[in-house]
Order: sequence, then C-alpha cells, then structure tokens
Amino acid sequence: MQFFPTPTIIEYPDQNKLVRPKNALIIGQHTVINNRTVFQKFLSLQVLFQPGALHRLVGISIDELTDHLTEASDVLGPDVDIVNEQLFYANNHEHMITIIEQFLIKIVNRCRKSLESIDLVSQQMLDLEFPLDWYVSNAFLCHRQFDRKFIQRLGVSPKEYLRTIRFDKAYRMKNCFPEMSWFNIAISCGYFDYQHLSKDYKEFTGHTPPSFFALESPERILGIEEIY
Repeated sequence: MQFFPTPTIIEYPDQNKLVRPKNALIIGQHTVINNRTVFQKFLSLQVLFQPGALHRLVGISIDELTDHLTEASDVLGPDVDIVNEQLFYANNHEHMITIIEQFLIKIVNRCRKSLESIDLVSQQMLDLEFPLDWYVSNAFLCHRQFDRKFIQRLGVSPKEYLRTIRFDKAYRMKNCFPEMSWFNIAISCGYFDYQHLSKDYKEFTGHTPPSFFALESPERILGIEEIY
C-alpha cells in the first residue's frame, strides 16, 4: 500500500495506461514494469505487507490485484482519505509513520481471515532455501490445494512467486554490489547461469540485465529505497 501526499503519475507502457493516484493505492503483485513521473515536490510512503497479510486484512482474493493498482479507499474505506490528509500536514517523517501505524492497527483489529500454515510457508519461501515440494509438504496441503490457496492469498502461482523473489534478489544484489559480475549474481541467487537470469530480466522488464541496470533509477542513485 502506497500513500501519495503529493501528486504523481504512474504509466504502464505496455498497456498504454496512466494512473493518477487520488490518495493511496493498494498495489498487487506485479510481473510487469511501470514508470513513475514525479514533480518538483514529491513524497510517498509505502507499507510492505508480509506474504498473505493483505488477503487476511481485506478478505479478498489477491489475484484480483495482480499487475493492478487499486485506490485504497475503494478497499479500505474513506479513512484512507483522512490518513492522507493527516500525512500532508504531518510535522516530520516520524510523525507520518505514527499516523500510518495507528491506521494499520485499526485494520488489523478487524482482520477478516485467520493465519494459516500456508501464510507461514510463503514467508519462508522468501529465503529461497528449499524446492517447492518442501514448502507444499510443510503447509500440510496437496499440490492442488496449495496452488489454489496460494493464488488466492498472494495473487500468483507458487512457481511465479519463487521466480519473482529470485529476480528481486538479483536486482537488489546488483544495486548493493554494482561491481559484482552478472554471472556471480545469477549463481548467488539460484539461477542456473547468466542466460537463465537474462531470460527472466527480459520477461519482467523487456531489457537485458546490463541495459536495465543502465537506466539509473532515481531510487538506486539515492541509495535508499532499492537496497534494503
């Protein structure tokens, strides 16, 4: 979930679509890129949910949000508009965090879905330590049930989820260690070789790894957002 106290424009180049957030957006799992236009004064605050948490909070099937941006007020109600107004007049960043935390506590207190073993397993999958069968077994589900529940709670299939995690890990590793070779990054992140990594890059971004890295995103230049 991302709050926008100041204006921005989000473009999906492959879909010829522009999004101008009203106050805040709920952002589903993405497998496509989008471009952000910011103006002279720009501020946004982003809330990162643990895997499965958004489904538990709002009670909807998260695959409805995959590759989409949805106005948060349409899902969470008019309180989102009040929060964004409070953020605009906040004294500092710490005050902004407090405002959002208080809002989230209210949402958690009316949580609609209970914690299940698949939620814990989906968090473990972030570490990329085991094959998919291991995670299915530890969720105490058959493959068919695991796939169905996983798509409902995270928006993509388990295989696509692992693929996205691996890509994200490689992307952030290159940001942290720009001198590291793409081959070493590929091996460190669980790819078979550089060609395997390059294939995912092309499918997710439309670029090879070097050409995408050469785009010099503002977040990487600032050294804050994309290396945590």
